[in-house]
Amino acid sequence: MRTDMPSFTTPRTNRQMVLAQRPKGTPRPADFALREAPIAAPQDGSFLVRNLYLSADPVQRGWAANPALTPLDAPMRSLAIGVVIDSRDPNIRTGDVVYGFFRWQDYATASRADLLSHIADPRAPLPAYAGVLGMPGVTAWLALHDIAPPREGQSVLVSTAAGTVGSVVGQIARQAGAHVVGLTGSEDKITRCIADYGYHAAYNYKVGDLAETLAAARPQGFDTYFDNTGGTILDSAIRAMARFGRIVQCGTAATSSWNPAPTGLRNEREILMRALTWTGFVIFDHVDRFPAAIERLTEMLLAGQLKHDESVETGMERILPTLEALFAGTNSGKMLVYIGED
Repeated sequence: MRTDMPSFTTPRTNRQMVLAQRPKGTPRPADFALREAPIAAPQDGSFLVRNLYLSADPVQRGWAANPALTPLDAPMRSLAIGVVIDSRDPNIRTGDVVYGFFRWQDYATASRADLLSHIADPRAPLPAYAGVLGMPGVTAWLALHDIAPPREGQSVLVSTAAGTVGSVVGQIARQAGAHVVGLTGSEDKITRCIADYGYHAAYNYKVGDLAETLAAARPQGFDTYFDNTGGTILDSAIRAMARFGRIVQCGTAATSSWNPAPTGLRNEREILMRALTWTGFVIFDHVDRFPAAIERLTEMLLAGQLKHDESVETGMERILPTLEALFAGTNSGKMLVYIGED
C-alpha cells in the first residue's frame, strides 16, 4: 500500500454530485446538484471504496444523456481512483487501490464488475492510473495495435493530439518509426505535441483550411488516421488519406449532441475511391485485456518511454468547472479532481 494516501476514519455521510436534469447537448453545471446520502455497507462479494481522484472524461457527455447509465438524481457515472476501506470480497483487501466506475461521490459500494483495474501494488503515482495507465492509455494502446499497427516509414495523423489518448497514440507511433502529425486546438498544445510527445509536426485545426493544411503536410497522404473527434475534422482527414489507409474511430468529440442527429459526412466517396478501412473502437468491449495492456504501458512509463500530464484540481466543488474546461478544450492533460482530504 502506498504511504502517500490519507488515512480514513469511519465514513460520515456521502457527498454525491448527482444529475439533476437531463442535459441538452454538452453537460453544464446547472444540470447537476451536490447532495448527501447515506453510505451503503458492503455485502458479500462487494467492498466499500473511498474515492480519491474523480475523473472527467469526454465519454460522460454520452453517459449523462443515457438514463440507463445515469438516472436522474443519481451520482454522475464516472471513473475514479479510490482505496478500499472495507471489503467482503476475499480477493479485494482493505488498503488496495482500485480504478473503476465509482461515480462522482465520496464513497462507493462496488463489486469486481465495477473495476477496470485492481492496483494492489502501485508502481506509479496514483493519478497515472486514471490517465496513461487508465482508460485513455489502454484505449490508445489497444485501438492502435488492433486496427492500425504502426510501422516504420508509415505516416500517422492523430486528432486531439495533446489529449491523454492522442498523446499516447503519438508516442507509440513515433517509437515504432512512423512519421506522426497531430491536430489540436491551440498554439500551446502544438508546442506540447512536438516538445513533449514527440510529434514531427502539429497543426491548429481552427486556423486556415484544414484540408489544404493536411495536403501540404503530407502530399502522398496519411496511412493511418486516429480520430477522436469526428465532424468536419474527420471530413478533412478523409481527403488527406493515402490509398488503402486505415481510420481508427475512437471518439466523436466534435459533436455536442446527437439529438437531433447531425448531418452526415460530405466526403464519404473518398472512402470508396481511396479504398480506406474505417473501424470503430469501443474500449469497454475489451475490459478483459486491461491488465496486460496496463502492464505493458507501465513498463514503458517506468523506462521513460511515455510522457504524461495530469491536471488535478482539489475539492468536490471543482468537478463541474473541470468538466466545463474539458468540453471547452481549455484543459491540459488528464482532468482529475482530488477529494481524498475533503
